[in-house]
Parts: sequence; C-alpha cells; structure tokens
Amino acid sequence: MPKRAKREEKIKGKWLYKFIVVALFVAAVFFVLKYAPNYVNTEIADKVNLVINNSNVTGDLKKDVLIEDGVIYIAMEDISNFFDPYIYYDEKYNQVITTSDNQITSMVVGENTMVNNGSSVSTSGTILQKDDTLYIPFSSFKDTYNVEIAYIEETNTITVDSKDRKYVVADSKKANSVKAYPTMFSRTVDKLEKQETVTVVQNDENQNNVVDGWVEIRTDIGKIGYVKEDSLINELATREAIEKKSQIEGKISMVWDYYYEYSSVPDRTGTDIQGVNVMSPTFFTLVDEGRGEVSDNAGEDGKAYVEWAHSNGYMVWPSISNNSYIETTSEIMRDYNLRHDLIENIISLIMEYDLDGINIDFEYMHDEDKDLFSRFIIELKPRLSEIGKVLSVDVTAPDGSEEWSLCFDRHVIGDVADYIVFMAYDQNGDSSLEPGTNAGYDWVKANIDKFLGQEGVDADKIILGIPFYTRVWEEQNGEIVEIWRVDMKSLDEIIPESVERIWDDDLKQYYVQYVEDGITNKIWIEDEESIKAKLSLVNEYNLAGAAYWEKDREPDSIWPVISDALDVE
Repeated sequence: MPKRAKREEKIKGKWLYKFIVVALFVAAVFFVLKYAPNYVNTEIADKVNLVINNSNVTGDLKKDVLIEDGVIYIAMEDISNFFDPYIYYDEKYNQVITTSDNQITSMVVGENTMVNNGSSVSTSGTILQKDDTLYIPFSSFKDTYNVEIAYIEETNTITVDSKDRKYVVADSKKANSVKAYPTMFSRTVDKLEKQETVTVVQNDENQNNVVDGWVEIRTDIGKIGYVKEDSLINELATREAIEKKSQIEGKISMVWDYYYEYSSVPDRTGTDIQGVNVMSPTFFTLVDEGRGEVSDNAGEDGKAYVEWAHSNGYMVWPSISNNSYIETTSEIMRDYNLRHDLIENIISLIMEYDLDGINIDFEYMHDEDKDLFSRFIIELKPRLSEIGKVLSVDVTAPDGSEEWSLCFDRHVIGDVADYIVFMAYDQNGDSSLEPGTNAGYDWVKANIDKFLGQEGVDADKIILGIPFYTRVWEEQNGEIVEIWRVDMKSLDEIIPESVERIWDDDLKQYYVQYVEDGITNKIWIEDEESIKAKLSLVNEYNLAGAAYWEKDREPDSIWPVISDALDVE
C-alpha cells in the first residue's frame, strides 16, 4: 500500500477511535445523569424504620420511634401526622384522647390502662413524656387504629398495615433481585429466594402498583422495591378493602318534624310524604344545667313515630338541640367527662328508639368554644360508626356573628361528620335592621361556594337546608314596626289577589309590596319556583342532598317539586 494511503488509513483510524471514545463518554455521562440517582442508598440505617401500608415514612418522622421493654412508642405529633389528625391532649385530666373510624380511646399519662369505647383495658405500656414530647405506646393502640403491627429485628423495621385495606401476597417463581426503582439500572434492596412470599403493594384503586411491567412489593424483612410482574406467581388477596357504604343511595331529602318540647310527638299514621327519605323529629334537647343530661320527649309516641317512618321506608335521624343554652353547652364542651356523658346518653337513646342516626342542632355558642364543639363531634362520630348510625351536624352560613356563625369550624365538622347541614335561611332575620329576603338564591349560592372554598368542605358532605317559611316586613314612615314569620302554605291567604308579584332573577323568587291600614308590607315569597331554584344548586354542585325546615309549613304542591328535583320517590 502506498505511503499516502497508509497515512490516510491511519488518520481515519484515529478519528474513529476519537469518535468511539467521545460516544462512550457521552453514553457514560447520559447513564450517570439518568441512572446514578437510582443507585443512591436512601435508607436510614441508624434508627428504627417505620413502614406504614407499604410506605417507608421514617424520613418524615418528627421524632424517632422508640422501643422499650418490647413496647413500640411513637411521638404524639407523628401519630397526628399518620394516624389521627385530631389526637388531643386533655390538660384538665392529663390524658390523651385519640379516635379512629369507630374507636375512641383515652389514656391518662403514666397509667397502664386505657378506656376504649367506654371499656377499661389494661396495657403493656403507658404514655411517656420526654423533653416535652408525649410518646404513645402504639403497640397498645392497634385495635384503636385497626392495624396489624410487626417488628422485624433483622432490619430494625416496624411494619404497620391497616386492616381495612386490601392485602395481597404472592410467591417469587425464581431467585430474584428487588430493585429500588422499576428498572434494571437500579440499586438492589433485597434478594428473593425461589418460592419466597412477598406482599404486593396496592395503589389507590386497590390494584397492584405496576409501573412499566414492574410491580412494587414488600419483602419479609420490610424492604420495599420492584420486581418484574411476570416473576410473581400464586397471587392471593388475603384481605379485601372494606368499602364504606352510605345508608341512603342517591340524594338525601330530609325534613325536620318540629314540635314543642312540652307537647306530643306528631302522629303521622296513615300519611306518606313524597320526595323524602329521612325524617328528623325534634325528640331530644339538652337539660339546662344538666351536665350532659338529655331531655327525652319521645316516649311511646316516639316509638310509634319511628315504626311509622320505618314502615314507609324513611330513615329517622332525630335532632338533639341545645335549646340555645349557651352556658350549659359551654360547660359540657369544656369538660371531657361531660362530653363523654352526653355521648353515652345519645348512644343510649339511639339504641332505645331504634334510630338510624342523629342530627346535632347546637346553635348559639361561645365562639371560644368552637374547637371544643369540634372535639364533641370528633368524639361522638366513632361511637356512632361503631353501631352503624349516621351523624349530621347543623351549621349556619360562614362569616356571620361570633355566637351564631364563628362558633363552628365547618372544615373539621365537614371532615369528621357524615354530613354537615347548611341552614341556608335567615339571611335577613328577626334582628335585621333592613327588610330583605329570607333565603335569596344568590346568597345561598355564594355561601355554598364559601363552604367548598374557604371552609374546605367536600360537596358530597353538604346537605342544603331550605326554608318552608318567609317573613312579612311591616314598615311605617320608612321604619320597621314589625317582623313576623309566615308559612309557605299561608302566603296566598295573606297576600291580596290584586297585588302584583315581581320576579327577582338574582334572588330567584317573587317579591310583593302593598299597603294595608297605613302599613307597608314587604314579602319575599318562598314558593315552588324559589324552592326549585335552590334545589337546582344541589345538583349543580353535586351536594349530598337537601333538608327542609319544617314539616307542616309547606303546601302539598311542594313535594312533587322536591321529588323531581332530587329523584327521590
């Protein structure tokens, strides 16, 4: 070969060599940038690891998990973060109160007993206090939180599995490496032997958590990672997820059946109310200065009422009112033992009368008792859930006065209770300085937006309260001389036929104004059209349903309107 050709061949070889070197360098850089993080060991080896429902949360703990004398202790603030956001230290009785779906447990600091749903239970550990931190003997609370707990000494790991979640196991059909991420280019976190059983991690839809053909698992030493989906065999669901079922399918349509506490229960025998599936008779009230005692105004007539309701397919959620006893309510809310007594009295009445739930109607409370009223709801809910009963709580519109509006934490109530009932009326009430509508559509809609927005309540928790009454405003010389309530069914009797009814499209109701005996009468009318408009908001926002105050104030013609709007027979 000529020398020139040899030089050219040599130059080509050098360029090819350089190209290959550069290509390999680029590939290496690409590999490092893309896959190097997959090889970083993020495990925490110098402390007890905590794995909750197949997620290692050790790095998110505010305090270390302790193990003393075989008892697992978790700091109260971590319990709040992972298990019970409403766990509470009761300073008056030096105890911790914690709740779950159907359990309420109280435990005095330093004592080896707990009270679980009213029953005293001995424990192997006690609440510890270290450096201003309370540590809960978590292994004694497994029934409260409905979990299975295991300690794996080999890896110093605690696993916690909720017993209401789906649990799936499978076998490895070969010796296998468990990868930290769903890729071969990843750190190995554990090794599996052939036929070794693993836990298969479930996603939010209760399906195997599969990513690009890799399935997430947990090994028997608490390591979490991925293996190829086809490398598992003999998959078996050892426990299915527990689904929470609503007592009522479709929209709730509840009517309050009010009667004076010293009168008799209404006799509804032989009647059938179209478009309703829940009756709420006013059976119960607090006893003034009764320290949790409840006045029972149901008796044998109440039992007959419940029997009538059930025979007609209605659920019965009677109301318990505080009768606006502000100081009595405050005394109960500020004392755990009194709250407990009230709850026990409510449970006893529910069992005695075969009720399906309870409607809490506490109005007029000190705004400084807001969080304590929430505590009452938090502590009542698990006791009701334990026996399969529904909890609904009445609240007023947000942003009102201190003792009528600011006394409710709607976010907490809406989170804890089955339903929060927005009493969407008295927009302009008996104490208003200017005449106005009782429940204008625009005001109702604006407040629903507040419930969903600033109050953070889920739409499917909200029952919209609708009035079967309005007000007559009497004015003379431009000043209000009298305000009185009038039933929907009586409006046609008091409004002269000659008076023109003017439609207000913002309020979605008719307005009338007329003069009698020198008095100007102003009425914002509640009728089929105004109620239909408010009911449309239930469907527009996909709310839980509607409730009506009160039975026997309405014309018969309203029930077909409700039935059609909510699709309730």
